[in-house]
Amino acid sequence: MADLITVDDPADPRLHDYTDLTDVELRRRREPAEGLFIAEGEKVIRRAREAGYETRSMLLSAKWVDTMRDVIDDLTAPVYVADPEVAEQVTGYHVHRGALAAMRRKPLPAAAEVLRTARRVAVMESVNDHTNIGAIFRSAAALGMDAVLLSPDCADPLYRRSVKVSMGAVFSVPYARLDAWPGDLEPVRAAGFTLLALTPHEKAEPLDEAAPHRMDRVALMLGAEGTGLSPRALSAADRWVRIPMSHGVDSLNVGAAAAVAFYTVTAGRPTA
Repeated sequence: MADLITVDDPADPRLHDYTDLTDVELRRRREPAEGLFIAEGEKVIRRAREAGYETRSMLLSAKWVDTMRDVIDDLTAPVYVADPEVAEQVTGYHVHRGALAAMRRKPLPAAAEVLRTARRVAVMESVNDHTNIGAIFRSAAALGMDAVLLSPDCADPLYRRSVKVSMGAVFSVPYARLDAWPGDLEPVRAAGFTLLALTPHEKAEPLDEAAPHRMDRVALMLGAEGTGLSPRALSAADRWVRIPMSHGVDSLNVGAAAAVAFYTVTAGRPTA
């Protein structure tokens, strides 16, 4: 059982993991380098622990101690208790959910490992908005996608905003980062996946007509908000597919488009 440590100095070096949480560029560099990520809120903390992530420490306001008591009793890591004002000075924002945990990252698996048993995979290119990353992972988990592959320049799924938006779904969907783009799509195809590029281009076939739910193994490619998939990624795909639009709308944002496409890809999927 962890000891509760009251902290009243925002400069306390023991709170280093929680400093400058609003400095996106700093945290994007620091967290992978230091092997940590931040889980925010009771549900996300519990889901991270259930997924096997090790807790480095926790930072709570006093009123959250009883709520998190069972987690605290199971910890050997330090649990810091601070007034909301102190926590705000440390983190750079008002911690509405009252509970933060610094978690230890796991080594990322190789793409071949996550593909071995997968049949429905999302492939993201240059999706560098953390909100979109979180939304896509949440849809992937909810709608039965088996894994996610990320191009080298995609945002970090374990960044605090991504984790929060996904409601912890980033912990339940296996993912890997590709080293070479789009060259590393070739081993995906060699593993038996049909590469479907989601694009609003007029030459793309309607997604329902492509009937991806009848394909044995599908890798659905998604591009960044606004720019979409690059010409190189489109050239690497086996087929182009689109979501039919009406009322003069030309496209959906990538989070909404992913949800629609995931449902189409997974509905009636082969079970044998």
